[in-house]
Amino acid sequence: MSSSVAAVPFEAPRGSGVWLSWLVLILVLLALAALALGASVGSTGFDSLLRARHDAVAWQIVWDIRLPRTLGAWLAGALLGLAGAVAQGLFRNPLADPFLLGSASGAALAVALVFAALGTGGGMVAGSGGSIALLQAASPWLARVGFTGAAFVGALGGVLLALVLARGVQQTLRLLLAGVVVGFVLGAVRDLVQLAQPDVLQAMQGFTLGVTGFVGWGACGVMAAVLAPLLLLAWTLARTLDALSLGEATAQSLGLPLAPLRALLIAVLALATGTAVAQTGLIGFVGLVAPHLARALARCTHGPLLLLSTLVGGLLLMAADIAARVVIAPQELPVGVLTAVLGGLYLLWLMHRRAAGGGAA
Repeated sequence: MSSSVAAVPFEAPRGSGVWLSWLVLILVLLALAALALGASVGSTGFDSLLRARHDAVAWQIVWDIRLPRTLGAWLAGALLGLAGAVAQGLFRNPLADPFLLGSASGAALAVALVFAALGTGGGMVAGSGGSIALLQAASPWLARVGFTGAAFVGALGGVLLALVLARGVQQTLRLLLAGVVVGFVLGAVRDLVQLAQPDVLQAMQGFTLGVTGFVGWGACGVMAAVLAPLLLLAWTLARTLDALSLGEATAQSLGLPLAPLRALLIAVLALATGTAVAQTGLIGFVGLVAPHLARALARCTHGPLLLLSTLVGGLLLMAADIAARVVIAPQELPVGVLTAVLGGLYLLWLMHRRAAGGGAA
């Protein structure tokens, strides 16, 4: 009896409060370590932060470019991880992602319209960061307001259009189908814009592939200012997600006002996705994979799951951003390409493991 009691502290269940606290601490420490690593890795290789402090130019590169870029990658990943956890809980579907309600297609269409209005030329800069460079060449004001504002408004517009087609938030399945339809329609309209002005296709490359190289301190401030209240709001709505996971009838029997609570959850989803997309472009799979990894790390209700998904999403995108600088250095891979490859491989492995488990059973 005494031996069994003594063994308990060494093997805390994965859903216990002690394990969750340790897990949050570990994820925060890993993020801080990755932040230091990201500030030390650049196109010229690895530079020690201590050595950079004695070189004014090197320290300016670290402070003005590497640190905000790495921190911005964490913030964007955290927003996508939070949005993914909300989407999967709201739709009761483990394959739901933040772009499900047409936010990605709306943001891409809005940015394409901005480029079409500018009349971008094929001789200007393109590539992984070409979209932002084009706006900077045309107008610094448009680079800050037009690109970011258009992507944000477009993402919210896509979600609002899905809500209109679904006639509100009462029926989750209708809303899900409306989001898929909106995504296809807005994607087709974007293709028409690009066909009408082929130069837009070249300019859109950076946005559709996803880039973090142009994230500055201002963008970090915007994402942090949005993430903090959205995480708090999502935490307060976690009980609604727990109830919805038991089914519509059970959630209604608990006396919850589902319509306004669903609207708030969709607002969290839309604002988190729109903010991340506006700053970094379309980076896929982070919002889909982060909740899966969080559930693999701990068995918990939606309250802790939302926090864990946020931390895991931030760490995932930060690690992918660092890897994107190293894989083909001194050149860089678009971080969205890397997350798509790694996220796809993880989901394939997860499907294989579940299939093998089912066969064994």
